[in-house]
Amino acid sequence: MIDNTAAIEQIKYKFAEKSPKAYVRSFGCQQSVSDGEKIKGLLGLMGCQFTEDENSADIIILNTCAVRENAEDRVFGIVGSMKKLKELKPSLIIGIAGCMTAQSHVAEKIKKSYPQVDFVMGTSAISALPHLLLECLEGARFSADIGEYDDFSAVVPQIRESGFKASVPIMFGCNNFCTYCIVPYVRGRERSRKPEDIINEVRGLVRDGYKEIMLLGQNVNSYGNDLEGEMSFPQLLRELNKIDGDFWIRFMSSHPKDATRELADAIFDCEKVAKHLHLPVQSGSNGVLRRMNRRYTVEKYMETVDYIRSRDPGFSLTTDLIIGFPDEKDEDFQGTLDIIKRVRYDNIYSFIYSKRTGTKAAEMDDPISDEEKGKRMRKLLEVQREISTEHYKRFIGKKLRVLADGKAKKREGWLTGKSSEFIIVEFEAPESLIGQFVDVEITDAMNWAVVGVISK
Repeated sequence: MIDNTAAIEQIKYKFAEKSPKAYVRSFGCQQSVSDGEKIKGLLGLMGCQFTEDENSADIIILNTCAVRENAEDRVFGIVGSMKKLKELKPSLIIGIAGCMTAQSHVAEKIKKSYPQVDFVMGTSAISALPHLLLECLEGARFSADIGEYDDFSAVVPQIRESGFKASVPIMFGCNNFCTYCIVPYVRGRERSRKPEDIINEVRGLVRDGYKEIMLLGQNVNSYGNDLEGEMSFPQLLRELNKIDGDFWIRFMSSHPKDATRELADAIFDCEKVAKHLHLPVQSGSNGVLRRMNRRYTVEKYMETVDYIRSRDPGFSLTTDLIIGFPDEKDEDFQGTLDIIKRVRYDNIYSFIYSKRTGTKAAEMDDPISDEEKGKRMRKLLEVQREISTEHYKRFIGKKLRVLADGKAKKREGWLTGKSSEFIIVEFEAPESLIGQFVDVEITDAMNWAVVGVISK
């Protein structure tokens, strides 16, 4: 970890006469959002205020995502448009952070092709922000730090986007090297935080009134593999469950190869752990899974599902699916349709495969036409829509505990939230209940949500 004390004090002195406005925008996953909250925390320590209007900002930081190439293209488009902002306000400081800039060739491209950018910062170098900013203030043409440092998440304050839902990274990086994924190359290998740091952070959040704690990691259920037996992920869940307070615990994402019975038992045994598991299968074909380097089979995946359903037939499962992976044949796609019919997911997050430069899958032959991929996606969504429409009916007549998130989009005077089962629930209620737990009796079900009334 970098010692920021001196740099922060120097910047505060420079900002003494005017608190600059900072605009921070995060792209991509919840881990990226959490990183953005840390960036804001550091900027706050340096005396910055915050704005949602980039045109009024004195400092702009784009916290980027690199999972898909079109995400990178989008960021480059935004950065290009900021050339005019820099011309209008030469003192404007523009920084690019996140997964994109963790790639050295991207950092070099930004330096050469986007002179309006003042600094770049990798995912593991957020703690370098005060030093980079100080260099800019002292006249540096371009500064960069994409190095790796010890994680600092336990000691840097975060400016969180919500007052009742908080994300807590418990580990960083990934060791899986799925052939379609760039994450191990931009976030490094797995590093677990010390369990006492996580427990203390969660305890503090609960004390501050947070109702939902989301544990984050590229593969949360491999947490602790690098801690020499100090604590496994199921053990961590059990320890967090002991914390006093009215809250629940969620986590993502889980890799099926590490989804053990011990994990399932912890979910069922711990009353504060939400009764939902996101378990990305990606494909229902063993051949495709091998080419993806997923390191499990359909049969092994279904053993996990069957064990969970043996304990609770209606347990809520969601998944990720990639359609049209290189050389996905008709029978491979049929296997994917078969597995969603067998598992009966409450929801799926499906994506048409797109080539990602820098991954092994990008080198594979991809003979499937875009037309065929689109056709398969439409069929998949049609099947899942039928499943969800029928499956959600199991909640009618039941009482669900719901954390109210905000106002419903289409119903005046209604709120929306999610149940412990990660089901969207809409109900008539005053806005004063946002951020609170409520019990809702379910009266109707749709293919994307359920509707109910507050239990009296």
